[in-house]
Order: sequence, then structure tokens, then C-alpha cells
Amino acid sequence: MVHLNPQPESNALHGEIRHCPVKPSTGALACMINAEIGAVLAVMRRNVRWGIHYVADDDQLEHSLIHSLKELRKQIFSWQHPWNTINPTVYLQPFLDVIRSDETGAPITGVALSSVYKILTLDTLDLDTVNVGNAMHLIVDAVTSCRFEVTDPASEEVVLMKILQVLLACMKSKAAAGLTNQHVCNIVNTCFRVVHQASSKGELLQRIARHTMHELVRCIFSHLPEISNSKLIAAGSRLSSAEMAGVLDKDHMFGNTQQENGDDGVEYDGQSSKEHASTIPMGKSAGEMYAREAEESGKVEDGQDGEKLMMEPFGIPCMVEIFHFLCSLLNVIEHVGIGPRSNPIAYEEDVPLFALGLINSAIELGGPSFSQHPKLLALIQDELFHNLMQFGLSMSPLILSTVCSIVLNLYYHLRTKLKAQLEAFFSCVLLRLAQSKHGSSYQQQEVALEALVDLCRQQTFMAEMYANFDCDITYSNVFEDLANLLSKSAFPVSGPLSAMHILALDGLVSMMKVMAARIGNELPASDETSVNCEGYEAFWTLKCDKYNDPSCWIPFVRKTKFIKKKLMVGTDHFNRDPKKGLEFLQGMHLLPDKLDPQSVASFFRYTTGLDKNLIGDFLGNHDEFCIHVLHEFARTFDFHGMNLDTALRLFLGTFRLPGESQKIQRVLEAFAERYYEQSPHLFFNKDAALLLSYSVILLNTDQHNVQVKKKMTEEDFIRNNRNINGGNDLPREFLSELYHSICEDEIQMIPDQGPGSPVMTLSHWINVMHKSKEASPFIVCDSGALLDHDMFAILSGPTIAAISVVFDQVEQEDILQTCVDGFMAIAKIAAHYHFDSVLNDLVVSLCKFTTLLTPLSIEEAILAFADDVRARMATTAVFTIASGYGDYIHSGWKNILDCVLSLHKLGLLPAPLVSDAADDKESSSDLEPEKASTSSSSTLQPPSLAPQRKSSGLISRFSQLLSFDMEEPRLQPDEEQLAAHQCTREVIQSCHIDSIFTDSKFLQAESLLQLVRALILAAGQLQKGNGFMEDEGTAVFCLELLIAITLNNRDRILLIWQGVYEHISNIVQSTVMPCTLVEKAVFGLLRICQRLLPYKENLTDELLKSLQLILKLDARVADTYCEPITQEVMRLVKANATLIRSHVGWRIIISLLSITARHPEASEAGFEALAFIMSDRAHLLPSNYVLCVDAAREFAESRVGEVERSVSALDMMAGSVVCLVRWYSEAKNSVVEEASVKVSQDIGEMWMRLVRGLRKVCLDQREEVRNHAVLTLQSSLAGVDVIPLPSAMWFQCFDLVIFTLVDELLEISLTNSPKDYRKMEGTLVLAMKLMSKAFLQSLQDLSQQPSFCKLWLGVLNRMERYMKVRFRGKRSEKIHELVPELLKNTLLVMKTTGILMPSNDIGGDSFWQLTWLQVKNIVPSMQSEVFPDDELEQIQAKHNKTGGIPVTTKATVPVPSSETTV
Repeated sequence: MVHLNPQPESNALHGEIRHCPVKPSTGALACMINAEIGAVLAVMRRNVRWGIHYVADDDQLEHSLIHSLKELRKQIFSWQHPWNTINPTVYLQPFLDVIRSDETGAPITGVALSSVYKILTLDTLDLDTVNVGNAMHLIVDAVTSCRFEVTDPASEEVVLMKILQVLLACMKSKAAAGLTNQHVCNIVNTCFRVVHQASSKGELLQRIARHTMHELVRCIFSHLPEISNSKLIAAGSRLSSAEMAGVLDKDHMFGNTQQENGDDGVEYDGQSSKEHASTIPMGKSAGEMYAREAEESGKVEDGQDGEKLMMEPFGIPCMVEIFHFLCSLLNVIEHVGIGPRSNPIAYEEDVPLFALGLINSAIELGGPSFSQHPKLLALIQDELFHNLMQFGLSMSPLILSTVCSIVLNLYYHLRTKLKAQLEAFFSCVLLRLAQSKHGSSYQQQEVALEALVDLCRQQTFMAEMYANFDCDITYSNVFEDLANLLSKSAFPVSGPLSAMHILALDGLVSMMKVMAARIGNELPASDETSVNCEGYEAFWTLKCDKYNDPSCWIPFVRKTKFIKKKLMVGTDHFNRDPKKGLEFLQGMHLLPDKLDPQSVASFFRYTTGLDKNLIGDFLGNHDEFCIHVLHEFARTFDFHGMNLDTALRLFLGTFRLPGESQKIQRVLEAFAERYYEQSPHLFFNKDAALLLSYSVILLNTDQHNVQVKKKMTEEDFIRNNRNINGGNDLPREFLSELYHSICEDEIQMIPDQGPGSPVMTLSHWINVMHKSKEASPFIVCDSGALLDHDMFAILSGPTIAAISVVFDQVEQEDILQTCVDGFMAIAKIAAHYHFDSVLNDLVVSLCKFTTLLTPLSIEEAILAFADDVRARMATTAVFTIASGYGDYIHSGWKNILDCVLSLHKLGLLPAPLVSDAADDKESSSDLEPEKASTSSSSTLQPPSLAPQRKSSGLISRFSQLLSFDMEEPRLQPDEEQLAAHQCTREVIQSCHIDSIFTDSKFLQAESLLQLVRALILAAGQLQKGNGFMEDEGTAVFCLELLIAITLNNRDRILLIWQGVYEHISNIVQSTVMPCTLVEKAVFGLLRICQRLLPYKENLTDELLKSLQLILKLDARVADTYCEPITQEVMRLVKANATLIRSHVGWRIIISLLSITARHPEASEAGFEALAFIMSDRAHLLPSNYVLCVDAAREFAESRVGEVERSVSALDMMAGSVVCLVRWYSEAKNSVVEEASVKVSQDIGEMWMRLVRGLRKVCLDQREEVRNHAVLTLQSSLAGVDVIPLPSAMWFQCFDLVIFTLVDELLEISLTNSPKDYRKMEGTLVLAMKLMSKAFLQSLQDLSQQPSFCKLWLGVLNRMERYMKVRFRGKRSEKIHELVPELLKNTLLVMKTTGILMPSNDIGGDSFWQLTWLQVKNIVPSMQSEVFPDDELEQIQAKHNKTGGIPVTTKATVPVPSSETTV
């Protein structure tokens, strides 16, 4: 007995055949064959029947089988030629005879089969071997017709396994190409027989038989891609023969005959059982299909051609036969009455599952090559998919899973050829099963959902579903339905989360990830292209020019989607009221303004979702327009090549046939007319088609109405239709086939309203196949993001809601991470396509999961956060989104900032969170370390609420020490708290929250504006609260963030400045006591100005105007922060003085400096800043000259500092005259004369402001300051000598400055105590000298003016008063000596210049007379000293000679009555 070792031999089938390392030599092959001969003979000799053979009269000495083996043994060693030149039939034939003999038992047959298998596996046979084709044919013929005696069940199974071995080896051999189509079919036939027979044998044989069948199918269909189209065309021209089916039937290839016992045929003790007969009833063979096609085309070939085709090398013909057979195995469902709720497992799960597995293997290996062979493709499109639709509703999860695997493969390889079929499968099977409301079991739901999720993981699946179905008006919205299904399935309606919820979540996340991965692969054109569909256009006629060009089909599908949306609205209106619905469609430009029958008929025919009852009523109406619509509706169908019942099924599947007989007649008349028009060869006239259609309707009602007890027989049906074809009978075969078709499959009079029908009826399938023929080409999407914008608009809302619900309820970290991955993918897509509202909704949703907004104590909040994985993940996601996609966050900033503020309150934010831009990191608080430390610490913990008064640092520090003493001692944290703190800090650090604000300079304008508004709003809400002081730390933090953002966005300051300024203004003007908030506001404002002035010259005035807020500070606040404010202003001035040009800007700066003049701590910095401006004369400008002079005067008058500061202020005032001279010189050289006069006037006014300011300082109580002021005034008067000041200005100077100063000094000396004004005598002396020098300086110019006499008399009057002044009752010797000297010097100058000359006027008020009258009151003898008598006579004599005309005529004016002497 021969034992079978299946595992090694199975491996041999896979490996040895194709991987034999060394081909044996001729001698080695001879030895091997000799050994096999010996093995066969040895087994045969064990049997008495073969062991001894006596010679009889007519008998041979040995049996022919033994004799042939021995003869072969004699020959093999004599062969010296190469082995491939030896005819293999010579050494194979003896073994094949043993296999074929019905006299041998199972052991002998098994050894012979092993010998053949060994020869095949040694690669001795290849295409170069002589007569290899014939040898392969002999092997297959012998093995497939193997006969043997069964001695025991075990040996029988061994032989069957060896048969499978040899047949598979034949297919895998290098010489397999020599096999014909017929032989390949025979191999498959024999293997399937063994599979069928093995069902009653051992488990091992069953498994090996099925495995071999799978390997055969894989081996055969692996050659499909290699077959060229030319070979296909050549084969196809011969394959359309009905004889092929006859050949296959003749050979009983696939068991088309049935038997009752189900045993397969082998030879038992010389008695043959029946030929293989399967219990699997077969459908129509492919041969019959070819025959029908051939008959229709008129190209029926004879049987010889069919047989010749089957004897050619194997290719498409055998693949068609095998694939058709595999599909026919699934037809069992039609014979056992499997309904939508019945259980096919009760019949037999094994056969369809086995067939589905074989079909899946064939599709996996054939792949896209199926599409190149029309007959194979036709089998997939029709028979296979119809069966898949049926088995898709199986209650067996295993069958459903296999069906889904096949559909996935078909989608991947052949989706361009299966558009309508895929839509039907998705809508009627997967989407229906995945919804529990249709009564499917949990296992069915899970398998269907798994299949959908697998499809969603394909990169192009969702895009292709959307483009081909959702954007096609004749198909359902598969993408939208799938998105809604997954989102709803992820919602846990009641109870905890299940695997279904997680699976749906995985599908949603997969879709989002696929879309996110495609970002960056868009077409150059924008995804947001608007669709303009104004005006009427027949939507059913729309076509795309190039379905393979995305730039062409993308706008097309967008347009059709837009139309489809409007159609859905119109359909809803029509289903409520047909008349108003049509009117609405006209208004939507979907129907013409004037309705025509063709447009209405096309609307009924091609629009999905219409109520089919209403369509039937409309079409059956007797109205003339409705009748025209009915006939146009019928013309939309193509009935070419259809049987009458098929055409009726198709026609009646689009509406519900009305119940009234008249309406039925009108409808059937239109149908019959159209059917006869396209199939005139069947009927004599259209009346015959109408009568038969009526008869079919009656038969359908009779057969399938439960109320009809007596059913119509076939003879009754044929008899009822006699003589209807123009007086003749229709062919009996035709009527008989029609009868059986109606009996087996009912014509549905109530067609399905939706795509998710409970059962895929024949009528429904006919509609699917008809739609398949009319379908537009399947649009193939590549890896580019072609329609992701449109898809995301549909998908985003439900997806965010679903993922949020799962994220809220699940606890497993891996599922939480899946949710976060989905959130991040959504954020990426929303940001890329500018779905700002989606992104903001996502941020709002995520912020709720952070738990940061829950009111807890600090320790409780940190512990809760550390223990909550969901909160940590949500927090990380929120800030990752904010950092990466902040450009598109608007309203979401509020929620993000709420989280940031919560972290701030918990003290978890990193220290440099509010740092400025990278190039501006230097501290602005070098001079105030206490403030700097407060600023840095405020980011780590809530800042202290006690304000720090800079003017009293000791008291401040003392109060701090007291507050520290009053604090309760803190308990040391335990290990759990330390771990929680550490975990929380690590999470927060990984969020990089600081980048949100430091990188705000990269935000888009709108997002930046919203961020600033959110900060201001958050701070404003804190101010409006009841406990303002409790929230001051948070308000300060908001302000710091706001300032940091402002500094980091200096290039876009105009965008946010108004809001920032108003916020700071509210803080400044609403604060009446010193506090950290107002401190940060003031210094933040100064800091902004410091940093932005160098970069924004056009905003200089705007920024400087903001500093007016400092001037509006409450007195107590201003006093507290005066010193640091001044230091910051000084910094600002030193860094940006050259940038400040306007008067407005300087006025604010100088005002800030001026108010420090009398502040004990701030005056030093204020004076330093002013000195910087005035000492470096480059910063002293016409725009700030007067302001600086006034400020310097205030510092000069201030007694806060030392006397030296006042003296320095006076020196700066005096030094400013140099600038006046320079400006005049520059203006004189660059402008015309008229303009020069104007410049002189302006400079004169500035000079006048200077000297008037100095006059005020000249009245100072301090002697040093007073005297230095007089000297400074004197130098200031002398410094403008080169400037031609107007005469009027000099007169004004004398009246308002010099004379006033002299008078006021005299008044002070007389009315005040010497203790208050020390050494006034010296000041009076300086004042008198100043007046004299000023008069002489301007004498030449003023003497020509009419008011000169008045001026001169004013000088004399004040000299006279000073001569009479007394100090403590004594006259002043210094003044008594100085005045005559100054007077004499002045008179001499006037004499020399000819201003003062004698006159002949007697008794008149001449200048000469008035002068001497006044001089005599001062020094009576002065005239003789200036004009001696002899000199005076000479002058008068000379005057007389000139005719009495005075040398110099001067104006005479009366002495002012106001002038009085002391």
C-alpha cells in the first residue's frame, strides 16, 4: 500500500517544479526511470493476480502492462542522445497505461502516478523537448480518465491525492504551454470532481483537494496578463460558437448532469460508478452565451471550428469556461429560495464560500487584464455581480466577508468598468447592512462596516465615489451616505462604546488622513472655483469632453453637483405637489420656461428620488400633454436585443404602474410602440406587442398574487396568446420561455423607491445593467487633491461631531490618539482650504476637553490634569493647531486664550512666554531691577497684588517682609504631587505655547486682529468682574501678551494699534491708585514707542501722541512711577531723537520732561534727557526750540536740584542762540529774499521766547542763578547780532524784557527783605550793564525808527531811578559809580555816530533838548563832559554855515507822562 505524505508533496508542488537547481544527466535520468519501473513492478508482484502467469494456449507469458515496463527497462540505458531529443511518450506510456488500466488496484495506480509526478518535477519536459505537447496531452488524458480497483478507503484517498498532485504539476510544468484549452478544462473538471467526492472522505483529502483547486485557478489565471490583445481578437472571432458548449457538455466538464447520491466515479472492482455529477445546479454556460451572441450577429460557426478552438494552446476560451463555471456555482441561491432574512448556512455554506474563494483568487491574479477580454468582463459585470449582490445579504459573516474582499479587488482592478454595479453594491448591500435599522445582525453590520472602512483607506476611493456618484444626477450620493453612516455609527446612542463605534471612527479618521496626505497635490486652478449655472440647460444632456483630464472634468462634476443639489430641492417640491414642483423647477432653470414633453420626460427618467407613484399617475393621465410626455418617456429607453419580459421589467422599474385599466392601457401602448420600433422582427405589428404585454402583466398577477388560488399553466398562457401576431401564433418556444421567466421572477409592480432595496430582484438588476450601458465613463482620480475642498465641506461637520463624542467617552489611549490624529488631519485640511469656521469649531470642541476651564484649586487642577490622558492630548492638540494653523483661527482665539490664562493661573507657563521678537530681547528695565524681577516672575506664578511704590523703596521692602511673615507655611508636596507637577510641566513645555505669540508676526492680518481682540476681551472681562484685584495678575499677563504681540508685529502696527491703544488708555484713565497693572500699561506703552519708532517713521506722531496718556495719569500714580517713566522717556529720546521731527511729537516729549523739573527723584533723568536734546544741537530743531527753552527755564527755576543744574539749564538756553544763527544762515542761502524775511521773523519770535524766559529766571531768589541768568540774557542778546531782526522786535524786547527786568529787579530790591534776595546790588549792576550794552548793540538800527526817542528816554529814565536807589537808607556806591559811566559811554557813542547833535530850536521838544533835560537829572555836569564849550561852539558854527539845517534830524516826541523819577 502506498502512503501519501501531503505536506512534503504540497511543498514540492510549489517549489520543486520551478526551482530544480540542476537538470539530471542522461544516465541519471535513465537510472531514475529504471528505479520507478522497479517500484511499479514490485507493487504489482505483491498481488497474486500479477505475480504468477502460466502459459496457456492463447495467452502471453506476461501481462501487457508488465511486458511494456520491462521493455522500457531494456531500452533506457541504450539511449545515448540528449534527453530532450527522446520522445517522452516512449518512457511515459507504460506508466500511463498502468494509470489508465481498470485492472490495477489503488496501490499500483498510486505508484504509477508518483512516477509520473517525479518525471514532471525533474524538469525533464520543457518546450524544447521532442513531441512534448503530445506527451502532456497523454498525461492529462490518462490521469483524468484514471480507473482503479478500490481495496480500502485509505488507498483510494491516496490515489485521489496523487491525481491532484500530477494534474497540478502539469499546470506548473514548463511544458504547460503545450496544453490545449480542452485539456485545461479537463484538469479543472477532474480536480473539482475530487473536491466534490472528498466531501464524503477524510479531512486531509478535502483540504488538499480544495487547496489544489485554488492553486489550479491561480496558475491558470496568472497567465491572463500575458495574453495579448491580438490573441484575444483572434480567439474571439472563433470563440462565438455554440459547439463549445456541446464539447464541454459532451465531456461532462463541470457536471451538468445531476445525480441523487452525489458519489464521484472511480472504478470499484471493475464496476464503474456514474460520471462526476455535482449537486450544484448550473446556470447557462458560457458556450450558450456565445451561441446567443453568435445567433444575434448571424455568425454561427460549425462544431468542427469549436472543437478546433478547444484543441488550441490554452488561453481565453478555457478561462472563460472556468470563470463561468465558478460563477455558476453561486447560482444555488436561486434554487433554494434564499430570501433577505433566510439563512443560507441552513442549506450549505461550504459550496458558495469555496466558489467565492476561487473567484477571488482568479481576480487577484488576473487583475486589470479582465477588462481587456470582453467575455470575461461581461461575466463579471452581469452574472458575478448579480450573485455577489445576492450573497452580500447572506447571514453568514464569512460569506459576506469574502464577498466584500472580492468587491474590493474588483474596485481596485476594474472599477472603470463597473460603475453602476459598484454603486448598486454599495447602496443595496454595504450601506444597508451597516445600518441596524434594516434588521441586519451585529455580525453583518460589523463585516459591512469593516469593508467600508477598508475602502475608505484607499487613497482615491472617497474622491472617486464623490466624483462618479455624488456628482452624477442619475446615481445616489454614495459619498455623502457613507460619510453620514460612519459619523452616525461612531455615535454611541445608548450604552458604552463598542467595536462598531471604534471601527466607524477609524473610517472617518482614515478618510481625513487620506485627504490630509494629498495636500500640496492640487491642480494650479483654485479648488473654490465658482459654478455659474444661470439660465436653462438640459441637465440630462450634459457631457464632459475629456474624462481623463482633471482640468476638464473637475469643473464639469462641480457643475453637475450644483445641478444635482437643485434637483434634490426640486424633487422634494415635486413629491409634495407635482404641479407646483414643475413650476419650481422652471424657476430654478432646471426645466424650460415653456414646458415641453421631452424635458418633463427626461426629468422623470433621469432624476433620482422622485415618487414613482406620482410619476405613474402623471404618465397614465389622459391629458394630452401627459400623453406626449408618456411617449417621450418611452423613447428614452433602448430595448434593442431585449426579451419582452426584460424590457417590461426595465420599463416598469422606473415608475409604479397605475391601477386604473385606462391608464394601464395608455402606458402599455407607449411601451409596445417603443418595443416594436426597436424589435420589429418578433411581431407583426405593435398591436401584437401590446396584446402580449397585457398578457404578461396578467400572467404576472396570476402567478404572484396570493389571492389567486388556481394558477395559469403554461398551456393556458400559450392558448391565451394564439393568433395575436397578425392572425398567426408566436413561436411556442418564445412563449414558453416568457412563461417560465415570469413564473420564476416576478415583475415588480411596486418598484423600489430608494437605492437601498431589501432584495436585489431581477427587475432591479436589469435596471442596474441598463444603467451600466448608459453610464458615463468612470472618472479615475489620482493621488492629487482634486475634489477634497468640496468633499471636506460635506464631511467636516459630522466628522468633528462624531470624533468629539468618541473622544469624550473613550478611555483607551490608542483610541484617544486616533481621535487626535483625526482632529489634526481636519485642522490641516481646514487650514489649507480656508475653512475658518470649521477650524474654529474644532478648536472650541478641543478646548472643552482640556479641563483647564474647570474651576478647581491649583493642586486639584494639576493632579486632575496629570491623571487625565484625554485632557493632556487635547491640550497638546489645541496648542499644536494654534501654532501650526493660527492663520485661520478667528473666534477660536478666545477659547485658546482661556486655556492659556488658566495655565497662567496655575503657574505652569514657561518663563519666556511673553518675550519680544528675537532681535529685541534686551531688557527695558535696566534701571529698575525690582520691576524687572516682577516682570519675569509674573510668568511663573500669579504676581503679587501689592503695588510697589518706587519713591519709597525701603517702605516697600518692609511691607513685603511683613506680608511674607503673615503667609501660612506651605506643606511639602508628596511624591504624587511632584510627579503630577513634572508630568504637567512636560506636557505644557511640549506644547510650545510661546511660539503662538512670538510667531504672531507670521499670522495673517485677520487672524492677528482676532487674537488681539480676544486678548483685549479677556482682559476687559477681568476688569468688569467684582474682584478686580483678585484677577489683576491675569490682567497683567494679558497686557504683557498684548504688548509682546504688538512688538512682534511692528510691520503691521496699524492693524492692531487702535485696539491696543484703547485698552492701555482704559487702564490708565480708570486707575486711581498705583498697581502692577497700570505700571505694566505705562511702561509697556513706552516700550512700544521705543521699539517701533526706529522702524515706523510714518507713525512717529501717532506713537508719540499715545504718550499723552502718561500726562493723564492720576497724581498719585504719576508720582509713584515718575522716576522710571522719566528714565524710559530719556531712553526713548536718546535712541530716537533724530526720528522726531514734528512739533506735536516734541511737545509731548518735552511735556513729559518738564513735569519732572520739580520731582525730587525724576528731575535728574528729565534734565539729562533735556540736556541731550539741547547740548547736541543736532536735535534742537525749530519744531522743538520753544518747547526746549521753556523746559530749560523750568529746570533753571526749579530748586529740586543743585544750583549747578539751574546754571547748566541757563547755559543750555544761552547756547541755543547758536542754533538760531545757524538756521538763519542756512535759510538765507537756500531761499529767496521774501522767504528770508519770513524766516527772520520766525527766528526772532523764537529768540524773543528765549529772552523772555531768561528774564523770568533773572528774578530768581538764588543769587548765583539770578546773576547767571542776567549774564546769560546779555549773551543771548548779543548772540543774535548777525541776524537782522526787525526793529519792532527790538523795541518789543526792550519793553517786555529789558525794561521790565530792570524795573522788576528794582522793585524786588526795594520791597523784599535782603534775607530773601541776597546781594541784589550786584544783580542791579548786571542789569544796568545789560541794558546799556543792549541799547548800544541795537543803536545803529533803532536810531532810524520813530520810536527811538521814546526808547532813549526809557533808558535815561531807568538810569535816573537807579541813581536814586538806596539800600538800607544808603545809596549804592557801585550803582552811583556805574550809572554815570554807562551814561557817558552811551552819550559818547551817540555823539560819535551823529545821533546826538545840538539843535537851534528854542523852546521846542527836540531830541537834543529832551536828552539833556533828562541827563541833568542824573549827572548835571554830563553835558560839559561830553560836549565841551569850545567843541559845542564849533559844531553850532558849522551848523549855521549849512543853512540852519541840523546835521542830523531826529524825531521829536514828548516825554512820556508815565516816566517818573524815584
